[in-house]
Amino acid sequence: MSKSASPLKTSPDNLPGWDLGDLYKGTDDPQIEKDLQSYRRLNKNLAAKYKGRLSDVSPDDFYQALQIEEKASILGSKLGVFAYLNMVTRMKDQKAVAFYQNIDERMTEYSKPSVFFTLEINKLTDERFKQLLKDKNVARYKPFLERVRRFKKYELSEAVEETLLEKSVTSGGAWRRLYDEHAASLVYTVDGKQYNDAEITKLMQDKDAGIRAKAGRELNRVSRENSRLFTFIYNMIIKDKAISDDKRGYKTPVSARNLDNQVDDKALQALTDSVRSHYKDISHRFYKLKAKWLGVKKIQYWDRNAPLPFEADKHYDWDESVKIVLEAYQKFSPELRKLAEPFFNSQHSWIDVPPRDGKRSGAFAMPMPAQYHPYLMLNFVGKQNDVLTLAHELGHGCHMRLSIKQGELNDDTPISLAEVASVFGEMITFQSLLSRLDDDKAKLCLIASKVNDMINTSIRQIAFHFFETKAHAERKNGELSAERLEEIWLEVMRESLGDYVIVDDDSRAIWPIVSHFFHSPFYVYAYSFADCLVNSLYQVYQEGGVSDFQKKYLRMLSETGVKKYDELLKPFGLDAKSPQFWNKGLSLISHYIDELERLDKKLGL
Repeated sequence: MSKSASPLKTSPDNLPGWDLGDLYKGTDDPQIEKDLQSYRRLNKNLAAKYKGRLSDVSPDDFYQALQIEEKASILGSKLGVFAYLNMVTRMKDQKAVAFYQNIDERMTEYSKPSVFFTLEINKLTDERFKQLLKDKNVARYKPFLERVRRFKKYELSEAVEETLLEKSVTSGGAWRRLYDEHAASLVYTVDGKQYNDAEITKLMQDKDAGIRAKAGRELNRVSRENSRLFTFIYNMIIKDKAISDDKRGYKTPVSARNLDNQVDDKALQALTDSVRSHYKDISHRFYKLKAKWLGVKKIQYWDRNAPLPFEADKHYDWDESVKIVLEAYQKFSPELRKLAEPFFNSQHSWIDVPPRDGKRSGAFAMPMPAQYHPYLMLNFVGKQNDVLTLAHELGHGCHMRLSIKQGELNDDTPISLAEVASVFGEMITFQSLLSRLDDDKAKLCLIASKVNDMINTSIRQIAFHFFETKAHAERKNGELSAERLEEIWLEVMRESLGDYVIVDDDSRAIWPIVSHFFHSPFYVYAYSFADCLVNSLYQVYQEGGVSDFQKKYLRMLSETGVKKYDELLKPFGLDAKSPQFWNKGLSLISHYIDELERLDKKLGL
């Protein structure tokens, strides 16, 4: 059997790796082929029974069609997630990559017969649609059906939709795969030692300024050496999206994302305007302080996440990190802790923890149908930020366990809400760590680290959004050169970070490290959306004006796939369409900087 059948215990600290054996025993498991054929049959049966008939089928038949669609979706998730998770920890293993591509291509081919389904749902008259929803069984799928109907005016003919689906594996999907494979293969060398992309990023958090500088320049050097390929991939991804957007009739490159997120243009404009107006009060002010603490007039770009020179260089082992996060979750809500515990106590590990050669950088959480469980991926090296990353991804995992109860088809949390539980998990863990401290210098270091992360989440992600907006707009006039993309990068970074951060030729080429630009255009604003939302939500929690806050919060997480964000926020008295809402969230970051200035003056730093 494939090695993916057993937990990966490859790090010196014996950190846990996920065991995919509860999906399949390995890539050569005979059940994979059986499931592929079942997936094929389900899609063919759906077409054979209901294609061309949805306009006049009985509610019971319509319900049966929805159940077939849901079974196919569950099986597709099982197959696709297994292939993807098997690959991301071994991107240099061509067998794992080829297996993923084979599964992706076959599932795409086998799903073609069911393309008609959502198209015919959208051909139903409003009257007919309302009649079908009167059936109690059909009504169970109302969130899914209403989501499908939301895209009604942007759908194309069945033949075109089928062609776009078939070509997805050789267009956008292929370019994203090339990006992933190439990024994972890059080698960075510092002082004669080689590092992968995850490790070089961690090196820029080293306490030694010389090492940070070498790592930062090396990241830029390797990015520049590979800029021709990354630039070409990005141009193709933008063009591929533009063709689809144009055919469907979306007005702007961000329109499809907004529709999917159920975020209207007014709310997004309020967010981006508010964040931009707070650049000076937040990021510019903070980096002025950080430059002072680092003993320089201005900090280099790679020093943004540097530890402070007087900060204790504490290493957190895995067990300690788990304990810290679970205790923070417990303090907020015992129910939340119960949701989190199985990620660590299950017979099959749900988390892949250690960084490894060929493993994808960063961290993520992967949702699964209710009969399975979510998976978390980390690149844990024991830094304080790794503890908060664990809290972040665990928040995702708990959220996924709650929301999937709405059903496989109904559970489609928009990205604007997907980051709420993760950022909230970080916040309560940060507050728990802070409450343990008595020493003012230690408090300053922890708050500074949190503000650093909040700026990365709220301010920097909006700068990324402006980068994407400019790149997609200019791509309409032809391919963008590497030099032009670098110029756009420098423009948005300098504006957002301010005069106390040096953004120059040593950091101009690193824009391709933002994988969301390639994987999920216009995803990035969701981080800022969630950070500001959570900050406002947390202030409501602190103020104590909402009774049973914890229960309402968990209920909100369970309903993110079936209700819009404005409805979900009503129990907390919040309105995301108002600039005051975003200003309230950003004011929390500003408050923390006020506290940093107070502690800095008190300590005489």
